[in-house]
Amino acid sequence: MTTQARRQRPVSPPPTEAQVLASKAATLDAARRNIFAPVGAGQYEFTHQAIEALPQGTNNTLDKVLLQAPGVTQDTAERDKLHIRNEHANPQLRINGVQLPDGVGAFGQILDTGIVGSLSLITGALPAQYGLRVSGVLDIQTRADAFNNSGSVSLYGGSHGTITPSFEYGGTVGQTQYFLSGRYLQNNLGIENPTPAREAIHDHTSQEKGFLYLSTVFDPTSRLTFMSGVSNTAYQIPNNPGQPSSFTAFGVSNFDTSTLNERQYESSQFNVLAYQKSMGDIDYQLSYFNRYSQLHFRPDLIGDLVINGVASDIYRQSYTNGIQEDTAWRIGYAHTLRFGFSMSAERSLVTNISTVLGLADPTDPTAGTTDTPRTIFDSSPKTGWLLGTYVQDEWKITNQLTLNAGLRFDQMFQYVDANQFSPRVSLTWKPFEGTTFHAGYARNFTPPPQVLAAPTNLALVQGTSQQPLVSQNDPVLPERSNVFDVGVVQKMLGVPGLEVGADAYYKAARNMIDDGQFGAAYVLTAFNFDRGKNVGIELKSSYTNGNFRAYGNFAWSRQLATGVVSNQFLFDPATLAFIDSHDTFTDHTQLYTASGGVSYLWDGTRLSASMIFGSGLRAGFANIDHVPSYTQVNTGISRDFALQGDPSKPTTLRFDIVNLFDKIYEIRDGTGIGVFAPQFGPRRGFYVGVSQKL
Repeated sequence: MTTQARRQRPVSPPPTEAQVLASKAATLDAARRNIFAPVGAGQYEFTHQAIEALPQGTNNTLDKVLLQAPGVTQDTAERDKLHIRNEHANPQLRINGVQLPDGVGAFGQILDTGIVGSLSLITGALPAQYGLRVSGVLDIQTRADAFNNSGSVSLYGGSHGTITPSFEYGGTVGQTQYFLSGRYLQNNLGIENPTPAREAIHDHTSQEKGFLYLSTVFDPTSRLTFMSGVSNTAYQIPNNPGQPSSFTAFGVSNFDTSTLNERQYESSQFNVLAYQKSMGDIDYQLSYFNRYSQLHFRPDLIGDLVINGVASDIYRQSYTNGIQEDTAWRIGYAHTLRFGFSMSAERSLVTNISTVLGLADPTDPTAGTTDTPRTIFDSSPKTGWLLGTYVQDEWKITNQLTLNAGLRFDQMFQYVDANQFSPRVSLTWKPFEGTTFHAGYARNFTPPPQVLAAPTNLALVQGTSQQPLVSQNDPVLPERSNVFDVGVVQKMLGVPGLEVGADAYYKAARNMIDDGQFGAAYVLTAFNFDRGKNVGIELKSSYTNGNFRAYGNFAWSRQLATGVVSNQFLFDPATLAFIDSHDTFTDHTQLYTASGGVSYLWDGTRLSASMIFGSGLRAGFANIDHVPSYTQVNTGISRDFALQGDPSKPTTLRFDIVNLFDKIYEIRDGTGIGVFAPQFGPRRGFYVGVSQKL
């Protein structure tokens, strides 16, 4: 008689407390994504792994990552370094669903890419839950893989005197997950070089950033999350040698512009406390947020007076407190009702202490000046309020067709009081497996950033070198626009891993907001065009096959505007008359934009390359010209080594080249509406780094 031994399955060890907590957190993350689902809008997503695969990896700033998305155009530091679909700025930054309020900084970016679990750029006809800043939503979800009691320390640096140490560490204690990161950066290319030289003159920067994440799960249906970030930065303003001296001040009539000593200091911090709860078919999140930011531009008194006829010491400060609530209620299978509100109060202070020269003939601003410096003080404190509420219904008409319709209401109490009801509607159709069409319409209401809309007291500068040729000075108004968007995304089932997409949009605006640098200080001032229109087409593609990934994007777009209806004194009469009678390109319009990249991981070694192309931003009188086109290529290589004998804690070495072919190109040439100085893209740079997993 033959017997057969019964095989016993190995007993799996019970999950650890940290694993159980991670499972609860993942469930709550999914519920939060349902609350803020961008139904009917276009999305382009970067995962943490995709950011690491770029040349420079997580040493990239957020703007450099976003330049790899379709329709994102490179610009200079004081203009937030990028434009989304040719908009003047106007992006909305959200972290775990909470909208962060505007700051006042011109150059610094408060968030570091190391905290990003995923970054989605949401564009198009946005659903009703997204208000105010609507050129694009930068939706950051913090990392969910960072709570296993581990971290890393890194040192990265190279050309232009770059040194940037950083660290991150995350873990789990009881029912609490935590993550902490910090970075210090110094280099000699803090702002774009105004000359084509390899190294800028007087362009040193030092920057510190920190981020803290704490999340406590009370039960499988609720948690409390706290997030805090801080950024402190100092910049030298780069010099452009050989500029002419136009005035006499303190007996000086000739100043060497290579010795100017202008500086700018910025600091910003934010805090978010969010409570999330799921109750059957209802998910909601209630958040409190605050943000403090300040900017201080310090001039070179004699140099600025001799060169520009004014030396402006500019200080801007903003402190915002607010609450936000968002709810998603699943009503049966077919409907998900989403509703919520936000309310914030901002206390801003804008001061300008300017040393100016007297006019030789106070009745004639063109008659020249005398060497009689005097100081004027202009201050504008303001407490402003923004209120918003929305309701929308996601209706699954069939398994293939979804209608999302909503209405939002926004109210502003700032330098101008105004409000608007804004309908939003979109259709999403999935006729076949792997095919998704979307089409939508959105009515938008966009208040100007309060610090950029602060009024200027023109009476203070009468009879001085700053007396404008145009005296009209109407207040900055909110922008009202209609946006239409249609697009398709297709997964090529015959080629697994290949996805292509196309999107087209049209926007018509009244009181279209724009801004510019109207003087030597590296700060922006807002104004309104009477009418504006924005039209564009975007194409995107990506291919993933195992450890190989490639992507490519192309965009054509054009933004035109007519008439100036606020802060008219910023313009000279000829430019103002031209804009009033012509469709005028906005200064941030770039007709053609492209990006692409490739990466491959082989046996612990990653090779990568990325590219950006631009046909050139506008230039010349009233933006009738543009700077030449350019292409910048970056490359990188990195490899993991198990130097400690533990493959789970590798040492990573990397080497990157920025602007591989050393292309010399201008981002701005110093001409155009609201453009003060030329600014060049970075010259070729070599960078090395080492990172140790803890």
